[in-house]
Amino acid sequence: MIAPMVTRQPDHTRSRLLEAAFAEIHQQGFQGASLTRILEGTGLTKGALYHHFPTKQELGLAVVDEVIHERLDAILFTPLRQGADPIGTLLALIRARAADASPATVRLGCPLNNLMQEMSPVDPQFRARLTRVLEDWTAAVESALRRGQAQGQLRAGVDCREAALFITAAWEGCFGVCKNLQSVPALTGCLRQLEGYVRGLLMTP
Repeated sequence: MIAPMVTRQPDHTRSRLLEAAFAEIHQQGFQGASLTRILEGTGLTKGALYHHFPTKQELGLAVVDEVIHERLDAILFTPLRQGADPIGTLLALIRARAADASPATVRLGCPLNNLMQEMSPVDPQFRARLTRVLEDWTAAVESALRRGQAQGQLRAGVDCREAALFITAAWEGCFGVCKNLQSVPALTGCLRQLEGYVRGLLMTP
């Protein structure tokens, strides 16, 4: 942006609030998140916060929709839907998550998984938004599997819908279990096993 425009300032303010809220929720959980700490991290006023997000819940739901969902769509869902080599793309994404594993990864866990465990049992609105993310993720994996099957990469007998749900659940399960274990080797090993599962769906040479 060459020069800030007054008409764009609200969007910039909203983005700053969402980024700060995402970081706070990732570290503290939604229920433990502090609006005071979020504002301290941005230097913004309560008036700015409540102008964009009248309630803490609205802020949290926006984090799910506009940060978590959009980021996952960019780094996972879109590549899975559009990759010319769908199975290769899926395997590469799993390997990339394993390569990115760090002490911070296992300490804080997956933002999506954290919120599913914390909020889905107690808040129907959160559950609906989180379910939408999971459904989009599973659909993207299923799309990759079906295209791989059509290209002759995947065995004909594979149930792509069931396999996609298992892959998504196992992926998130790896992060959830290894957050409790606080173990990077456990996370990388778990993701290697997931990669092995996907390879087991391939046509044998």
